[in-house]
Amino acid sequence: MDVRLTAEQRQLREVAARLADDLGPGSVLDLDDPDRIARLAKAVEATGWRTLRSDGASGVEVALVVEEFGRGLVDVPLLGPVLADELGRHLGQQVPAATVAVGSLARDALGMRRALAVDGDRVLSTETGPRAPGADLTRAHASLTGPAEVLGTITAEVAARWHALALVATSADLVGTARGAHALACDYAKVREQYGRAIGSHQAVAHLLAEGLALIEGSVSVLRHAAWAVDELSPAEAVQAARVAKLYSARAARTVCETAVQVHGGIGNTWECLAHVHLRRALTSTELFPVRLEEIDLGLS
Repeated sequence: MDVRLTAEQRQLREVAARLADDLGPGSVLDLDDPDRIARLAKAVEATGWRTLRSDGASGVEVALVVEEFGRGLVDVPLLGPVLADELGRHLGQQVPAATVAVGSLARDALGMRRALAVDGDRVLSTETGPRAPGADLTRAHASLTGPAEVLGTITAEVAARWHALALVATSADLVGTARGAHALACDYAKVREQYGRAIGSHQAVAHLLAEGLALIEGSVSVLRHAAWAVDELSPAEAVQAARVAKLYSARAARTVCETAVQVHGGIGNTWECLAHVHLRRALTSTELFPVRLEEIDLGLS
C-alpha cells in the first residue's frame, strides 16, 4: 500500500475543503440559513460527487471528500447518496435523488426521494417521508413511507464490499468531524485569555489539544488503510479493516469533540458554540452502521 496521495487526489481534497469552507456553516445560526443551504446544495450537485463510485472513484477518493465535508459540517447530503449510488452501480440502474436507509429511517435525507437498503442479497427501495427528529443538526433523517420495492439482487462479495465502503465513509466523516472540532478548539485557545495569557499557553489546555491531535493522526492512519482495502483486498479483509477504522475513529472523535467543548469552558456548553454541533455529528456517525468490539479480532484498548 502506498500511503501517499496522488496529485489528483490532493487536488480533489483541496477542492472539497474549499467548498466546505466557503459554504459550510460557520456558526450555529448559519444552520438555519436557507439561502446558504440552497447554494451549497447546488454546488455539491454540480461537482458530481454524489456519484463518485459510478465515475470510477476509489474508496480512498470517497473518503477524502467525505472527510472534508465532515470537517466543515457540510449540511447537505453526500454520504448517503454516495452509498446509494454504489448500490445502483452494481444493479446497473440509476436511482435519482436516493440515499440509504438504516433501520427504520432514511439517513442523510434532505431533498432525497428514495432510500435504499441491503437485505441479504436484495436491494430494497422505499419512498422517504417527513423529516424525523434527530441529534445531528447537519444531516436530516426522514421516515420511510409505503412498501419496500425490490430493485434487484447482489452477490455476497458485492454486499461485503458495499458494507466496507459504508464503514469507511462513516469513519471518514468521524475523522473530519474530529478535525473540525480540534481546529475550533485550537483557534479558541489562541484568542481566549485568562490571567493575562492565552489559555493555549497553559499546559493543561495544551496537553489536551496535543492528545487530540495524536488521536486524529491515528484515525487518519487506520482510515487510509481501510479506504485502500475497499478496492484492493478481499471482501472479508476489507470489512475487517473497515471495522477497525470505525471503532478507532468513533472513540477518537468522541474524545476530541468532548475535549473541544471542555476547552471552550462555560461557553462550550451553550447553544451558540459550534462545538456541540461537531459532537452531535460524531455521535450520529458512530451509530450509523455501528461496530462492536467483539466483531474484530485485533483488540483495541
